[in-house]
Amino acid sequence: MSKKIVLCCEKCGSRNYSVPARANETSRLELKKFCSHCNEHTVHKQTR
Repeated sequence: MSKKIVLCCEKCGSRNYSVPARANETSRLELKKFCSHCNEHTVHKQTR
């Protein structure tokens, strides 16, 4: 079973998305995704 990375909104802090983990990834993942709580596209960062 592959590991999952949880992404949380930088603006409101809600955890909206989970993506499969990549091999040999050293830096934290940052994606611009839609947040349903903020109702806009915001940067989502990888949580620990």
